Amino acid sequence: MHQLDRFLDWYKSKTSWALGFLFVTHIIQIPHMIWVGDVYLDTGHIAYINPVADFIMYGIDLIEIPNIVNVTLLFAAHVRKKHEN
Repeated sequence: MHQLDRFLDWYKSKTSWALGFLFVTHIIQIPHMIWVGDVYLDTGHIAYINPVADFIMYGIDLIEIPNIVNVTLLFAAHVRKKHEN
């Protein structure tokens, strides 16, 4: 059990970095979603493969919105908890 405890302590110490990385990559995703949405609404195509495939590809971007909100809230809660201690 000692090895597991050491691993969990190590992993917990890296949580801030992991959440920070996810936060940054998700924030970068927002302009990309807006740009792709603008292209899709303007031209009706994203990759000019198939209108259904284009709709699905943009739909996958939209599915990421709840994840962006979740990661942002997790990051904020983690930072807040660190500053309270």
